[in-house]
Amino acid sequence: MNIFHKYIPDFSLIFSINFRKNMPELPEVETVVGFIKPEIVGKTIMSVVPQNGYDKVLATHDPAKFFTLVNSKSISDVSRRGKYIVIHLQKGFLLIHLRMTGRLLFELSQNDKPKHLTTIINFDDGTQLYFKDYRKFGRLYYFDTLDPINQKLGIEPLSPDFTDNWLIDRLEVSKRQLKPLLLDQKFIAGLGNIYVDEALWSAKLHPQQLGSTVSPAKARVLHNSIQALLRKAIENQGTTIINFYFGEGKSGNFREQLQVFNRQDKKCLRCNEKIIKIRVAQRGTHICPKCQKL
Repeated sequence: MNIFHKYIPDFSLIFSINFRKNMPELPEVETVVGFIKPEIVGKTIMSVVPQNGYDKVLATHDPAKFFTLVNSKSISDVSRRGKYIVIHLQKGFLLIHLRMTGRLLFELSQNDKPKHLTTIINFDDGTQLYFKDYRKFGRLYYFDTLDPINQKLGIEPLSPDFTDNWLIDRLEVSKRQLKPLLLDQKFIAGLGNIYVDEALWSAKLHPQQLGSTVSPAKARVLHNSIQALLRKAIENQGTTIINFYFGEGKSGNFREQLQVFNRQDKKCLRCNEKIIKIRVAQRGTHICPKCQKL
């Protein structure tokens, strides 16, 4: 059994969406990519060191093997795939998943306790990238290619391939409820609880409606809502509800523009009906019972 198989239980967590609290979604991860990219592109990784004996943070290899794979590798780019930060190396890829409470920092403040650090990435110029994670669900991965990720993740919702016809065709044959379908990372990569609730409200679709019952016209509205929401959220550096911060305590500004998520018992901004919170796919789900009839 090779090292990768030894660590396969952690790797399987990559694609889990059954968390009770909101983790960073596509706009938040894109925001973090924009934060770290200018600082690390062109640098060379000298080491990736787990902290506080938390070797489990390295999901694909043990620390010694991980070191040999990333040591002395220069960074050519930083991008995003779904909810994953992808650091392009001279050879191979270093991936980071923030999970619920993970943060990447270049400097530590007096409020940053060493016990919350799970990893330190050391660069050739003496700088460091700290991975701080209260809940310790965040993970680092090394892959020679992106095939293992691409095989598990669905279409990127801001890519040219994500067209209204793509969505129409796939909803037409789906017998799944809309919310669990949209949350499924194998279907569309990067969406989570916040933006699925917002997109469904925008399109006036109930989260429990079956995909096959959505008309082509409604599917087009949903497609446009997803893309518009994600672009606007990225412009506003994501949404901070509880856990999402980047840089030196910066928070996302899109929270003030949310139309339905986390607004239970408040009036719908479209029809004045009271927003309610229900459970769909084991997730708290916010809807307007008047605008989003089943």
